[in-house]
Amino acid sequence: MSAGRPVPTGLAVALLAAGLLPAALAVASPAFGWLALATDVAVLALCAVDFLRAPRAQSVRVWRRVEPVLSSGTRNAVHVALERQDTGTAPLHVEVRDEPPEDMASSGHRQSLTLPAARSTPQELTYFVTPPSRGDARFGDVHLRLRGPLGLCARQVRVPATMDVKVYPDLTALTREALALAHASDAPSARTQRRRASEGREFESLREYRPGDDYRHIDWKASARHAHTLVRTWQPEQHQPVLLLLDCGRHMAGRIQERRKLDHAVDAALRLARVGLEAGDVVGVLAFASGVRAYLPPRKGREHLRLITESLYRTEAALEESDYGRAFDFAFARQTRRALVVLFTDLVDPDASASLLTRTLALRPRHLPVVASLLDEDVQAAAHGVPAQTQDAYARQAAARLETEYRRTATTLRDAGALVIRAPARGFGAATLNAYLDVKARGLL
Repeated sequence: MSAGRPVPTGLAVALLAAGLLPAALAVASPAFGWLALATDVAVLALCAVDFLRAPRAQSVRVWRRVEPVLSSGTRNAVHVALERQDTGTAPLHVEVRDEPPEDMASSGHRQSLTLPAARSTPQELTYFVTPPSRGDARFGDVHLRLRGPLGLCARQVRVPATMDVKVYPDLTALTREALALAHASDAPSARTQRRRASEGREFESLREYRPGDDYRHIDWKASARHAHTLVRTWQPEQHQPVLLLLDCGRHMAGRIQERRKLDHAVDAALRLARVGLEAGDVVGVLAFASGVRAYLPPRKGREHLRLITESLYRTEAALEESDYGRAFDFAFARQTRRALVVLFTDLVDPDASASLLTRTLALRPRHLPVVASLLDEDVQAAAHGVPAQTQDAYARQAAARLETEYRRTATTLRDAGALVIRAPARGFGAATLNAYLDVKARGLL
């Protein structure tokens, strides 16, 4: 912990500024010049005395409390606690400045407080950080300004508090409450969709007939045995393979709403993995760019979700072309059962889309492919906006061409039996969940 350096307060600056008045009057009389000099010397002397009498670094104990794993794209709380260690009889005024990681947006990491006289209960300051992406991050030291008794000068000290944390995909979106409502509340386009529990292909149980039930679901033999009408209820099949493919190439390095496209895709993939595992399916993950970055074969269980999270939290988008062929060959050399294949990628590049089309369509009819891509609302607005300047006209032409290429690729995929999802960032996770739930409810897999 450093001995500290002097920092004048606003009061000292104001007094020194007041000394400029007699300095200006020194033009009329030299006596005012001596008055200005005496004022400045007096203020500086008082500042020196105030600094010497200011509390030392040992007067305050400081520690930071933050979760070792943060969630990207969301606000995470950071707590800084201070406890007085000396036996002073006057309140201690402290300004606190923490050092959050440079790439994280933060609010409230500079605050002031007053510690009561003598030792007392620790006081805690809270501020928030928002990590833009996943990976490793480091908090720096905590800086304190301990104000002297005259309020003219403060002692600034650095308290060692370096701390390493991990930034995972948005874990707060994986709570049970969020999962129960995600497909209905994340986006306006998703609010009208509901899972129909009566659909599916796997027999669940018998219950009494109710008005409106499908006559085709009546179990006539069971009804005859029990002397009243019974209908079969169905549930989606379990233990079905779900394979999540994440494109980590250059197309996923772009940003939407201050986050990389890949970050939005990883969040959506984790939510889908959690729902799939809780539904009894086996889920696998493959991340790729020009080569395979990470692979976990389809398995089930809560421990498998932890492994998926661990494998994805460091995954970054690389400025290289994605090799769909290599990724698909790697995945399906190991996947023999029919699977739901969800590919998180971008469909704006016509050259890349051509390669993607060839390999995705080859999955049919053995597997059920789902292609999920983010909708860039800025590009869409530019494609349909009225240009005000020549530059806007060029931007509209480029945006319109991208939109046309996307529609062409999406139409070809749908015509071949693949499912295509396109949603803005704020509803991307909900849209992918809806697609999965719809596939399960309709027994498409």
